[in-house]
Amino acid sequence: MKIVFMGTPEFSVQILESVHKEYGVDLVVTQPDKFVGRKKVLTCSPVKDKAVELDIPIFQPRRIKDDFQRVLDVSPDIIITAAYGQIIPKEIIDYPEFGCINVHGSLLPKLRGGAPIQRSIERGHKETGITIMYMAQKMDSGDIISQQSLEILDTDTSGVLFEKLSDMGKELLLKTLPSIFDKTNSRTPQKEEEITFAYNLKREEELIDWTKSVEEIERKLRAFSPGPYLYTT
Repeated sequence: MKIVFMGTPEFSVQILESVHKEYGVDLVVTQPDKFVGRKKVLTCSPVKDKAVELDIPIFQPRRIKDDFQRVLDVSPDIIITAAYGQIIPKEIIDYPEFGCINVHGSLLPKLRGGAPIQRSIERGHKETGITIMYMAQKMDSGDIISQQSLEILDTDTSGVLFEKLSDMGKELLLKTLPSIFDKTNSRTPQKEEEITFAYNLKREEELIDWTKSVEEIERKLRAFSPGPYLYTT
């Protein structure tokens, strides 16, 4: 079984690690290294760090839609993505026998997009979860294979929720993969009337609008907080 894993942030790390331990990963695709902070330190992604540690070959195309041949050269049987951060071209999606599978941090079709975890807190949702799905050309629109829900606590920040959902994503993926490989998994189209979107956070959103209610401000602080605690006075 040849597996390509595509992911970038901390959310994806333990998912990569668990798949590699169980099946072996032949190639990791992640975002290019970036200059970070005032000193412009060239920094690689958490997924790249883990791939180096696990001695897995790494591919970092600037634009995967224009530079994907190395992925196809692996002849992958399945491609697993988790918060990769770029639109995957049709040539990749259509290639593997067992499909291109995505681990998404919401209960699709709710919160399609790049910031489902933060938006779920910001919008006052009471639950979220993980969806294992087939990838499609349209963003987060593919058929659902499996899902698991999680209650959002009033004390959860985005950092805490990222950690919880990463762990849940790892477990649900490992539970789901055997049925994908023996082709007995379910495949449920998403309900168009239930679609909502969770677009990426913008820098200007970090500003607080003090005309909002206390509840809205508190949710926003939790949504933008990477740490485990929110301190209030």
